[in-house]
Parts: sequence; C-alpha cells; structure tokens
Amino acid sequence: MKYLLIAFALLFTACSIKNYEITQTKIIIIKSPKIKFGDVAYLRNSQKSIELELFTAGKSIEKISINHLICTSAGCMTKSAFNQEFLNASYPSDILQNILLGTPIYDEKNRVYTKDGFEQKIEDKDVNIRYRVSSNLIYFKDTKNKIIFKIKDTN
Repeated sequence: MKYLLIAFALLFTACSIKNYEITQTKIIIIKSPKIKFGDVAYLRNSQKSIELELFTAGKSIEKISINHLICTSAGCMTKSAFNQEFLNASYPSDILQNILLGTPIYDEKNRVYTKDGFEQKIEDKDVNIRYRVSSNLIYFKDTKNKIIFKIKDTN
C-alpha cells in the first residue's frame, strides 16, 4: 500500500501546476506525421520545467508540459515514449525541450556558430536534420522523417 501511495504521488506531481519564470509569445509551426499546428503559442519555462500552450483562433487547444515526463491532455509519458509516438524513436529524449528553448541538440554535434546563433547538420541512417537557432527564429527540419518545427518571436 505504501508503494502504491508513493507511485500516485509521483504521477500527480509530474503534471502539477508549476511557477514559470519566463513567459514568451511565439508563432509556432509544427509538422510531423502525427502533429500539425500553426498559430500562436505561449512558451513558459523555469529552470526545471517547460510548458507550451497552443492556441487556435485565440482559444487554448493543448498544453504540453515538460519536466522529467512530457504531459499533454492525453496524459503523461516518458520523453522517449513521446518521441516514439509523436516524433521519431531515434531522437535523443531531450530533443523537444532543446528545440523549444533553442539549445543545441545531439550533444552539440556539428555545431557551427553564426553571427547571431548557431547551426547544426546531423545526418545518419535515421535522420537528416538541419537545425538553426538565431536571435528571433528556431528552425528544425528533419527531411528523412518529415518533421518541421519553426518558432518565431511575435515582435
């Protein structure tokens, strides 16, 4: 019984309300075999967690919370399970949070600095990724798996 209570406590705290230090309004385009979205979103984050709230026509349609799990309206799952279901199973588990925050992916593999950010090109048998981060744009495209993330500042 004691272990059951601990399991429930962990499950419910994974998706509990967080206090975010930074809130930004972004224009986000996401295209993957299972996700198609293009509109405004709020990106909130603190040092330990991230929340992406997606809007269509001014109405909130989905919240994606990331800490040690990824939680959506459908429930919580591990980062690797989320990648397997919605992105690509070969991606590193932290790829979604890295893209949303504009930080390097694949342990900074092939990172080249540009005048206002960086670029990464990653090709192997599973992926063909072009990833660019600048002061007002994050662009991720995997041509092999037909996945695109484009995140722009609204100002």
